[in-house]
Amino acid sequence: MSAENITQSPGSLTLRPSTEADLHAIQAIYAHAVMHGTGTFETEVPDEAEMARRRQEVLGRGLPWLVVERAGEVLGYAYANYFRPRLAYRFCLEDSIYLRHDSQGLGLGRLLLAELIARCEALGARQMLAVIGDADNLGSIGLHRALGFSDTGVLKSAGWKFGRWLDVVLMQRQLGKGDTGSPE
Repeated sequence: MSAENITQSPGSLTLRPSTEADLHAIQAIYAHAVMHGTGTFETEVPDEAEMARRRQEVLGRGLPWLVVERAGEVLGYAYANYFRPRLAYRFCLEDSIYLRHDSQGLGLGRLLLAELIARCEALGARQMLAVIGDADNLGSIGLHRALGFSDTGVLKSAGWKFGRWLDVVLMQRQLGKGDTGSPE
């Protein structure tokens, strides 16, 4: 699957690396998630400049930031970043996937995550983690399970948003050879 630009039918979906031109749509998708969802525990909407900084950090590490679009309209995005900044974590990545609120449940998350996994494996990453906000986020949990992630734990009442405590679900998937030898 891992090609620079992937076009899928139906409806001529295109999966590709993000560009600066996508930042307005990326920021709008994330803003909706912050204001209305529990998949992120962020409570203040970052502006477009902050989203550009975050994207550049990911790309500067040589990691993928992808978008899926239809007819030139960005419907969702996904990226991988280091799980933690310390050097020992460099082969362990965390995925993030956000879909436009009216584009959920169409299989776009699966398309994005499958390609993200393939690209991260090609880069030599050995583990991918999903840190899923809200134990009631069944769509994200189901998506990760469908693509080979296993449950590794729950952080009970780790976040407070919209007047309630929220759990964090931790899931993990080996990439490539996983932990069967040195990655270097």
